[in-house]
Amino acid sequence: MRPDLAAKYDLRLPRYTSYPTAPHFHPGIGAETYGRWLAELDPAEELSLYLHIAYCAEMCWFCGCHTKITKRYTPVAAYMQALHAEVGLVARHLPARMTARHIHFGGGSPTILSAEDFVRTIALLRESFAVKPEAEIAVELDPRTADEGYVEAMATAGVTRASIGVQDFDAKVQEAINRIQPYEVTAQVIGWLKQYGVPEINIDLIYGLPFQSVAGLIDTIDKAVEFGPKRIALFGYAHVPWMKKHQRLIPDEALPDTETRWRQYEDGCRRLTETHGYVQIGLDHFAAPDDPMAIALKERRLHRNFQGYTTDSAATLIGFGASGIGSLPQGYVANVGEIHFYQEAIAEGRLAASRGVAVSDDDRLRRAVIERLMCDLAVDLDAVAARFGGSGGQFAAELDSLAPLVADGLCTVDGHRIAVTEDGRTLVRAVCAAFDRYLTRGEQRHSKAV
Repeated sequence: MRPDLAAKYDLRLPRYTSYPTAPHFHPGIGAETYGRWLAELDPAEELSLYLHIAYCAEMCWFCGCHTKITKRYTPVAAYMQALHAEVGLVARHLPARMTARHIHFGGGSPTILSAEDFVRTIALLRESFAVKPEAEIAVELDPRTADEGYVEAMATAGVTRASIGVQDFDAKVQEAINRIQPYEVTAQVIGWLKQYGVPEINIDLIYGLPFQSVAGLIDTIDKAVEFGPKRIALFGYAHVPWMKKHQRLIPDEALPDTETRWRQYEDGCRRLTETHGYVQIGLDHFAAPDDPMAIALKERRLHRNFQGYTTDSAATLIGFGASGIGSLPQGYVANVGEIHFYQEAIAEGRLAASRGVAVSDDDRLRRAVIERLMCDLAVDLDAVAARFGGSGGQFAAELDSLAPLVADGLCTVDGHRIAVTEDGRTLVRAVCAAFDRYLTRGEQRHSKAV
């Protein structure tokens, strides 16, 4: 990427894991609406389930997640009691005992759970939903808090994928983000996962961290690849201290400048693809050529949701836990984020939904366009619009707005077909933004485009 373009497009844009995006959720969508949406689901539809474990043992200063720190297990146990009650409450609102084909534990840190609570939670999900035998059960894993007993419990409960948070192996970077995680700790946990037969391993890395150099990032990538993960994510650090006050503990002057951040991303991508043979998936994921995600990319059936890029095509994702977000055919819904109020709602027998947004036909069309751009780096507007009874010609203004990006070589427009160039891959969110009718340019609620 040319330095002038790196500066020109140093923008703050949504990550487009939903559309409309989360800043446009509003309190008009609450428990009553959510309950009605659940009851209206097609009983034959298959679901995805997301469980938000809202606690961590300590705060990582780079973190942008909804989480609370605790050194005691008592609040975690109380939280899980509420989450289990919510599972039952949601199940009772559904028109039938519905099928689940994908389960994802995120956080916070799911590995803060005791092995017993984790197994109990999986058992409850299997009781409340018809979990398919081939269902993917994925868990985000913090090697610092996952012991051998927990890993064994994961395997026994049927976990099929573990996503290992690494970020960076450099000790200085780890100290600057308050996440001390020696290489040996990560290696030990991955060894346990392989020993107990958890079949798929992902590794999550981050660029743009304080004191992180290009050479240091490449060294981290090489070390991560040695573990043989089928998938690696290379996320850009989202520095939003106005939203996450703990990020103020990271001094601005320690962060890489825009040019260095671009070099980290581009050199890291080349290392993963050209040196190690991974297939680049959209903006920030990489998969082995025989991985289902790489195959889905090739066959143009990749999807994007709140967990990022996915092969999961379920139209309904139900979110459990404080700040858990769900996506239903009628719209998006988010639980209250404050743990106390979440537990209070569930204890009173109320769904904990506190905000969301209903989606219109126009939203669905634009969401489909944005998803194809984010996943395929290309879209045929005529083909997508036809599915919604429209035509690509209705996007004349949006196509005109892409002229500066076309002039800079970031995308091409051929009639109603848009293709993001390889140089423009890093700025695919800027191409998507042309179709976002809610976006106010330069909003401080979003992270940098790269």
